[in-house]
Order: sequence, then C-alpha cells, then structure tokens
Amino acid sequence: MNEKKYLKLYNKIGYGGGDFAANMVYGLVSSFVMIYLTNTVGLNAAIIGTLILISKLLDGVTDILFGSLIDRTHSKFGKARPWMLWSYVGNAVALVALFAIPDSWGNKVQYAYFFIVYTLLNAIFYTANNIAYSALTSLITKNSSERVQMGTFRFIGSTLGNMLVSNYTLKMVEHFGGGNSGWKTTALIFAVVGLVINTISVFSVKELPESEFYDNGETKKPEQPENLNLIETLKTLLSNKYFDMLAVLYLLFYLMMGVSMGAAIYYFIYNCGSGDYFGKMVSVSSVASVIGLIAAPIIIQKLKNIRLLNIGFFSANVVVRIVYLIFAMMNKANALVWMYGLISLTCCTLGGTFNALVSEAAEYTYLKTGKRMDGSMYSCTSFGMKVGGGLGSALSGWLLAFAHFDATQLTQTVACNRMLTFMFAGIPVIITVIIVIIYFFLDVENANKKLKK
Repeated sequence: MNEKKYLKLYNKIGYGGGDFAANMVYGLVSSFVMIYLTNTVGLNAAIIGTLILISKLLDGVTDILFGSLIDRTHSKFGKARPWMLWSYVGNAVALVALFAIPDSWGNKVQYAYFFIVYTLLNAIFYTANNIAYSALTSLITKNSSERVQMGTFRFIGSTLGNMLVSNYTLKMVEHFGGGNSGWKTTALIFAVVGLVINTISVFSVKELPESEFYDNGETKKPEQPENLNLIETLKTLLSNKYFDMLAVLYLLFYLMMGVSMGAAIYYFIYNCGSGDYFGKMVSVSSVASVIGLIAAPIIIQKLKNIRLLNIGFFSANVVVRIVYLIFAMMNKANALVWMYGLISLTCCTLGGTFNALVSEAAEYTYLKTGKRMDGSMYSCTSFGMKVGGGLGSALSGWLLAFAHFDATQLTQTVACNRMLTFMFAGIPVIITVIIVIIYFFLDVENANKKLKK
C-alpha cells in the first residue's frame, strides 16, 4: 500500500531554504573565521584552535538541552518552528559581531571577545536553529520517501549556500575595503540574507498535529518527553546504539570537513599561489552534489535500503580520495578543482539520507520504549556538526602552529606546505575509511522492520 503524502513541491523547496540560510552562518565561520583571525586580526592559530575546541565541548551540552526543550514545546506553530524562527535573529547578530573584532583592543581582550561571541553563536543560537530545523523532517511528514526527499532538498540548499559563501566571501571582503571593515560588511550582508531566507523557510511548512503520530490504531498515547527529565532523556538516547553511531558518524564527517576545508584556503594560497581555486572547487563540488542528490532517491527506491547506498558511495569515495591525495602532493590545482566533483558526488548521500536515518533511529526508540523523542533524537546532528567541526578547527590550528605557519610571510616552509597537503587531502582518506565501517553496522532500517513484525 502506498504511503500517504503530506508535502507539495513548494514545501520541500521552502524547507531546503533553511539550510541555505544556515550556511550563511556555518559556511562563513567554518571556512573563513580562522584565516580572518590569523591574517587580519593577527591572532595565534594554536590558541584560536584551543578556544574553539573548548567552546565546542561546552556547545555539545546544549544540544541535548535544546532537543529536550523542543520536545516539550506546544504552540499553535508547532514544536520546532518557533525555535527555528527566533534563534536566527541571534545568529545574525552574533555573526556580524564575530567578524568585527576591534583592531585597537589588546590580544587578550580579542581572544576573550572571540570566545564569548563564538560560544554564544554556536552553543545557543545556531544550536537552537539547527536542531529545530532538523526535527522538522519528522514533524511535517510521516512518509519515508518524502523524508529522504527533504534530505535531498536540504542538502541542495546547504550546497548552494556554501557555494555562494565560498565563491564570494574573499571578493566581497576586498570590494568593501579589505581588513576589518571588509569582513564586517561581508558578514552583515550574509546575516541579512540568511535571516530573510530562514523566515521564508519557517512559514513554508506546517507541522502535523501531535495526534497524527500515534493515531495508527493504537489506543495508548506514546509517553511524552515532558514526563522525562534531562538525565532520563540522555540515558534513553544513549541506549539507542543507532543514535550513538549516527552521532559519531556526523562528528567524524564534520571533523574531516573542519580540517580539510579549513586547510583548503591556506593550501591553495600557499601551495598553489591563489585562493581563487577554493571558490572554483566549491562550485564544482556544488554541481556534483546536486546531481548526486537528485539520483540518490531514485537509487534508494531500487535498493530499498539507505545503508547499502551509503556503503557503496563512501567505499567509492575512499578510492577517489586516495587518487586526490596523489594530485594534492603534486600541487595540481586545476586537477584538484575538477576532481573534487567526484569526491562530492561519492559522499553526497550522507547529507541526502542522514535525516531519514535519524527518523528511523527515533522510530527505533519509540518501538523499543514507547517514547516519542524526535527533537532530542535530532540533537545528534547538531552535536556531531558542531563538536566535529570544533575538533576539526582545533586540530587545524594545532597543526598549523606545529608546522610553524607564519601569516606575515608570503611563502611558507616546505614542512608547512606538506602539512597543508596532509590536512587538506590526507586526513580525509583516514576518516572516510572509518565512516564506511560505521555504515556497515548501521542497520536501523531492518531492525525497525523486525520490531514492527
């Protein structure tokens, strides 16, 4: 029997816009905050990396908190949409503040200012926005195919947003006078664009009535999250092995991206002679990702298994990344730009299917315990993204300092150039192999089928 359909095309497009807006923040911070702080403000990369790591560890605590708060929310706009709406205002303000560190302040004050603003941005505003946005996958449709499609539209929005930020940030900074004023104006423009798109996304979808999720011939209403305290919520989440695997999976992926993409701008500037290659690489990546995301739902319809799709794609990704590393060691910039399309094509299924897998994990918890915890379950996405990205940024800073990177020099030492190559193309090979192993054990779909029987 065909599943009931809940969404129209404009709902899916509007939903995808939410990740476009998110990348006005995430794309700018993850790819450019380090080079802004080292090359414009003049701060030490190792200290920055350490502060980011401390911030992200604090940030990880708030993921469960906001997931639990969303589960407890009851309003005429639903559970998640109110949080998604107000939190972006904070995102916009904090983003501008982050790229407006006064030159006249001493270094100690600048470090403290950066840490406070960076923590507020990530631990409070971005966390609330991202978890609420992710939870919508479970709250606006029960159709498994539509959930996969939403993941596709989400990743397309993310890709397009990241492409915009990656291609135009450095050009905009230069256009607006360079230095601190150029960065501040650029951040302000991205903040306003993100705020408008996020608001449109919030009002383009509508959450289903809560009764829709337990009106399946059942006579007993699922246990509600407000009956559980924070410790009980955490225990229930961690007892779900699929939640644990998904959290580690997302953490590793964003650790890899934090190191690789954080090093990319440095690699192209100092190893290849121009930072423009970075924007070109992201553009090629974006096109390839969109192609892969369009194809992914079609392949899933034939395989009937998200796990197998990801094992196949990420296994191919390992092979492509090994070849990519060889080209990176030779500093073949043009080849790297175009070949990154293959890298994106063979790992794009993570973004397109991850929300659907989290929905399956939430269903697993419900079938095992009778507890509905959709908002809390999606904390693994925010936790993995932010803690993984934080670890990646911290590792980048430490490795740059270890290699004696000097922002005042136009060229770097041979040892530093080799470190940039390893960060950009070597570390991703190692992490991708681990991701394939995790996917091998992530058999939540079949587990749910057995429980339903």
